[in-house]
Amino acid sequence: MEEKRLAVLSLILENREETARLNALLSEYGEYIVGRMGIPYHAKGVSVICVVLDAPSGEINALTGKLGQLGGVSAKTLFSKY
Repeated sequence: MEEKRLAVLSLILENREETARLNALLSEYGEYIVGRMGIPYHAKGVSVICVVLDAPSGEINALTGKLGQLGGVSAKTLFSKY
C-alpha cells in the first residue's frame, strides 16, 4: 500500500457551471479530505477553494488532474515534505 501524503489542493473556479462536477469529484475522493474551505470572490466573479488531503500521492495526483480538466477550473497541489 502506498504511503499517505499530506497535501493542499488549491482551486480557482471561473466557470460556475462546473460546480456540480467539481463537487462530485471531491465527494468521490471524500475519504481522503481532511478539510475544505471555499471563498466566493464576487468582485472577480470566481471562487477560491482550498482542500487539505491525506492520501496516497497517486490519488492526489489523479484528483488534481481530473479537476484541472474541467473547463474554467485551475488546480494546483502542494505536497508536504512529511
